[in-house]
Amino acid sequence: MTSPRIVLFGATGFTGRLTVDALLACGARPVLAGRSQQRLSALASSLPVELPTAVADVHRPATLRRIIEPGTVLISTVGPFARWGEPAVEAAIEAGGVYLDSTGEPAFIRRIFQRYGPAAAAAGATLLTAFGYDYVPGNLAASLALRKAGPDAVRVDVGYFLRGNLARRASAGTRASALGMLLAPMYGFRDGRILREHGRTRVFQVDGRARHALSVGASEHFALPRTHTGLREVNVYLGWLGGLTRAAGVLAKATPFVAAIPGAKRLTEAVADRMLRSPRPATAAPEPGTATTAGDGAPGRGDAASGPAGTAPDGAGLTSQVVAEAYDDRGRKIASVELHGGDPYDFTARVLAWAATTAATGGVHACGAVGPVEAFGLDVLARGCANAGLLAA
Repeated sequence: MTSPRIVLFGATGFTGRLTVDALLACGARPVLAGRSQQRLSALASSLPVELPTAVADVHRPATLRRIIEPGTVLISTVGPFARWGEPAVEAAIEAGGVYLDSTGEPAFIRRIFQRYGPAAAAAGATLLTAFGYDYVPGNLAASLALRKAGPDAVRVDVGYFLRGNLARRASAGTRASALGMLLAPMYGFRDGRILREHGRTRVFQVDGRARHALSVGASEHFALPRTHTGLREVNVYLGWLGGLTRAAGVLAKATPFVAAIPGAKRLTEAVADRMLRSPRPATAAPEPGTATTAGDGAPGRGDAASGPAGTAPDGAGLTSQVVAEAYDDRGRKIASVELHGGDPYDFTARVLAWAATTAATGGVHACGAVGPVEAFGLDVLARGCANAGLLAA
């Protein structure tokens, strides 16, 4: 699969390495891109097939533009995206290509839709941000629930839940991304528009259990109202904190005040940089949510995966559940959908590979910053997610 070609930027990071394997399983032969030729060569030599490599660095945007040809499908796994993600976006727009990333950072997602979407549409480029466990499953589940609900639906709530040892999956890169998010403004879609908000919580019933969840900014807020014009409210919640959710909601409400303290942002960035430079345990891996680990295109750190070739660490038995509930204008729940999947990192890699190979064969149907359903269609997306391991309960 060489025309148009697929470029994987951040190939030596943890998510990047998983995505390499997923692309190979799809029959693709991507260009492996990153900051270190040494790490790229080590990764390439570990693979069963020969793949090209290319050095690219977010601090030297010209190195990215050189490898992005017109029509290229570019996958970026280089984060924290709010700090290092924009050069890849700009290169994809300039080339009129298809851009996908693995971010979960609300501020970056909003930037893609509001700042870069119009330029991408004018250039004939397609931007698919947050195309992984954050936040493809919620887009799919919500769209399926809204289709079941019909025209009476005016609100949809999405909840993300995990089972397994989440603490074992933390990495330096993701901790840095999460730290950067602490001072970022959150948002929701209410009264037909994007509004700033912090600290909303609610309880979902999942497998007969009450599960608490905290609101977060996501791609669903931008994407779902475009494919379901009757929507007036979209809410997205993460239910990974269990009994700490309520306390986290209280802390989230204080975020605007903390962010206003002089030097607060510089301090969090300095701490994040220190995290990125610190060694990490051989068994650690990225924590889902917020963002994936920085790949080798990001400055100031080495490979985000254990081992010289980005070998994936041992898992923690994580499984995922996503719930979507549609409501009418009286607040009555009129439809719901529950999706179950396996390890969210495996899903992210597989769905990125599916989307990239589908896009490379002309399977994307929209330009600008778009959501998963708008790009591929609901039924095609459902089949792609099923192939990546996400199924209806």
